Amino acid sequence: MPLGSSSSAVHILQPAQVLGGNAARTPTSVTIHPAVLCSILDHYLRRTDSQERVIGTLLGTRTDTEIDVRSSFAVLHSETSEQVAVDMEYHRTMYELHHRVNPKQVIVGWYSTGSNLNTYSALIQNFYSQETAPHQAVHVVVNTGLEEGVKSGAQAYVSSPVGIFPKPENCVFVPIPCELRYDAAERNSLELLTSPTPIVHPTSELEIFEQSLQSILDMMDRVLGYVRRVLAGEVKGDPAVGRYLMDTIGTSVSDSEGGFNTTLQDTLMVSYLATLMRSQAEISSRLSLVTPL
Repeated sequence: MPLGSSSSAVHILQPAQVLGGNAARTPTSVTIHPAVLCSILDHYLRRTDSQERVIGTLLGTRTDTEIDVRSSFAVLHSETSEQVAVDMEYHRTMYELHHRVNPKQVIVGWYSTGSNLNTYSALIQNFYSQETAPHQAVHVVVNTGLEEGVKSGAQAYVSSPVGIFPKPENCVFVPIPCELRYDAAERNSLELLTSPTPIVHPTSELEIFEQSLQSILDMMDRVLGYVRRVLAGEVKGDPAVGRYLMDTIGTSVSDSEGGFNTTLQDTLMVSYLATLMRSQAEISSRLSLVTPL
């Protein structure tokens, strides 16, 4: 269904420049899971030659301030110099199917590839804002990095209408913090995808553990070198860095002591239960030898 066309400009402003009545419902951060990013990149690679960008729907969970994007699906659309059209029926059908599998996930916004926001982005944003009402829809722009001079990455935006009589195509896009969050089990796959050199086989868990230890040792060497230079008077110490190091060391010592105490308590409990079971077994064997009168 065509969303319309307009020659109005779409601007990107800083959050401090935007004032509106929906501030209470404006999310302050967006978290994206790796599966979503891989799905978006796969959609981009499967596009036709006539498509400059692809779009899709983002699903996940949300609060009044945070959005957790957990899945996505592609949406058919076409753009020309005169209009943009989005297959809304396909979007709603796909959402119903996803909702049956994951009833807790709702529509939180939409994604697109590329690095530019235009009037058509505002029209599509208006459509998704109706789907996520009363919450604001978030727009995630994924730079594939395939264009020369464009750095790959993802950026999240929310929109705010402008003008005395605001129109769907008249809005400002406000950037908000966007974070890629992955579990320990997903780290190996992400390292394979982001490695600058080809990797013949996946890294084993032991190799990952070795790399983690080496990374920790390198960081400790840098911190130790910094502390020594400060003590020697070669550089001026930063109070913020000192407080951070003290807090980190205090937390590490506290965690170590807590872990040791917990392990010790578990060991004593297992020893007590083993002794109790041994005593009960010995009493039971002796009772079986007693001849009834």
